[in-house]
Amino acid sequence: MALPGHGFAVIGEKSTGMPPGKKIRLGILGYGTQGATYARLIADGMVPSMHLAAVVATRPGKGDLVAAQHPGVEIFDNYLELLDSGKVDAVVSCVPHYEHPEQGIAALTRGVHVLVDKPAGVYTQQVNDLSACAAENPHLTFGIMFNQRNNPLYQRLKEIVDNGQIGKILRTNWIITNWWRPQGYYDSRAWRGTWGGEGGGVLVNQAPHQLDLWQWICGTPKRVFAKASYGFQREIAVEDEVTALVDFGDGLIGTFTTSTHDLVGTDRLEIVGERGKIVVEGSRVATVIRYERSEREISDGIDEESLARVIAGEMDLANFYTTEVIEFPPQPGAQHAGILENFARNILDGTPLIAPGADGILGVRLANAIHLSSWLGEEVSMDFDEEVYLTELNRRIDAEGEFPARVSSRRESSIS
Repeated sequence: MALPGHGFAVIGEKSTGMPPGKKIRLGILGYGTQGATYARLIADGMVPSMHLAAVVATRPGKGDLVAAQHPGVEIFDNYLELLDSGKVDAVVSCVPHYEHPEQGIAALTRGVHVLVDKPAGVYTQQVNDLSACAAENPHLTFGIMFNQRNNPLYQRLKEIVDNGQIGKILRTNWIITNWWRPQGYYDSRAWRGTWGGEGGGVLVNQAPHQLDLWQWICGTPKRVFAKASYGFQREIAVEDEVTALVDFGDGLIGTFTTSTHDLVGTDRLEIVGERGKIVVEGSRVATVIRYERSEREISDGIDEESLARVIAGEMDLANFYTTEVIEFPPQPGAQHAGILENFARNILDGTPLIAPGADGILGVRLANAIHLSSWLGEEVSMDFDEEVYLTELNRRIDAEGEFPARVSSRRESSIS
């Protein structure tokens, strides 16, 4: 069964026994920028199947702010107390990246549905623990806030690729450098721009949506060779400039470039296929070119007279293809609200998840592989040794001298 209007596969349907018209009681774990945004979307009625029931607010003054903005919502200063309170059916985790798996596991082991913010975690071992816990509790919904999957533009492009309209993909490139962040951004929190507090730079903070979309549309890579610059244009320990050469297998090669210091950034995705091409500018406008035949067939059909005109630049190649421009009007807040509503509907009636939590490992694995390749100076397989990655990560954490080393598995301590 497909999600109405889209070609998505069912992730799993469940019988919840919940009465018609019931709303999911949501708890928000963390009331920073994202947590406050989700609370506002629910309060504004943009998530009709959810009711904001509780918030964990640990920073000074945040509890008073929640009380003022959302009267009647219960406020906790400890997420375990909220999970054990019986006041919520589900939670969304809006905390620093390392804590996403820990809080997700704690929720699932207490029978609470969980939606984690991106990324699912910092390193693959902890995300694998979270996914394993979710697999052991299939009656619970596990989602991730990949709100760009709810962007109608990318949904349409995925349909075009999946339906074979541009044929087999031959090459793909994404330049996503419109993440400009001044030094003050990193100075605003002690954990920002650190290995021990944030777990990385642009790859784990700004670009996870693109790392997800790229694989969602084009497939899962096999190998990667990357160059990254650490503290290149900012006083930080982590990466602020990355270029990765990615091998998807079967001849498909891609490049991914991202940074946080480009004052006038670029967001351009290209997908070149045997029978067409897609170019996306600014994640808003897509140009879809469909060839009348495959490129090889067009090439083979060029006679000697036509060849001379091609070389001279006199042949109108537009005769070989059609062009469609796709653009949707902006809908502020709709993408995040749509993921929240979809998550709630999956709990209530089994509506297929747009962004199942199990997919969260893909972006984390690619980010880890890019880091590891740049650290080792060599091409890295996507089935890299996870202990080698963690050793290299801890080396950098130890050098900072501010945060504890990370361990292979946190699951046992997370569920206590």
